[in-house]
Amino acid sequence: MFCISLEPSHYQFVKKLGYIPVGLGDKKFSNDWFSDKSGDNISNKNKNYGEYTYHYWIWKNHIDKLDSKWIGFCQYRKFWSLENHKNEDINFQNLESKIITEIPEKFNSYESILGYPIFINQFRGMKFIKKGVKFFINRPLSFFDKNKRNLKFHFDFMHGENNLEKSINLLDAKNQNDFRNYVNSEVSFNPHNMFICRSKDILKSYYEDLFPWLEKCEKLFGFDDLKGFGKTRIYGFLAERFMSYWFKKYTKSTVMPIIFYDIRNDLN
Repeated sequence: MFCISLEPSHYQFVKKLGYIPVGLGDKKFSNDWFSDKSGDNISNKNKNYGEYTYHYWIWKNHIDKLDSKWIGFCQYRKFWSLENHKNEDINFQNLESKIITEIPEKFNSYESILGYPIFINQFRGMKFIKKGVKFFINRPLSFFDKNKRNLKFHFDFMHGENNLEKSINLLDAKNQNDFRNYVNSEVSFNPHNMFICRSKDILKSYYEDLFPWLEKCEKLFGFDDLKGFGKTRIYGFLAERFMSYWFKKYTKSTVMPIIFYDIRNDLN
């Protein structure tokens, strides 16, 4: 389990969990941390790609060194758990007892694990209206009909109108139509760019489909004109939607809860 953090002070806690510490961002991390800055890397794009600069580093520098077993990713404020826990019930003292340290045998019949899905169509219409009345002028039915609020609707609203469709047009032939159908029909996605997969071969196949596509998207969107969090991190958000689609299409997938506790509250 790779655990991504922005803070060098998190090292001992992450190691205590039995996880592999990954340091991203501009702060200085010791050589004990894994990083995205050596070898063939895109660490300079971290503010646009988020955790995927580390995934790129694994793809280019480390994929063949991984063991052929479960490989997972979590973050300093989002962790895998076998049970759903309310945020108010989690604290620094009990966090370790609530997160996974190994994959139980009951998951052995699966090839990948994703987080519990977020349902876009369960958001109230007023949640969207408050953020962008103009967006609904050409989509009046989406305010009243929850099923109109699919993944494409949500991406258009949060990350720029038609940016998802423009990106899909750049996908390879084996994924383009299926991914387009996915975002136009599905009303939920598996969030946070977190997944666990059963082998490095699966991981490598995912990267080989994902990163050439994102590279093409860079030529479309660039970096200099991306303003606001929803567009600045657009490559990470594209990857998040593609992740849900890809693992469901190409692997036997199941879900596991993701719980929230920011260890920066206790470790500065």
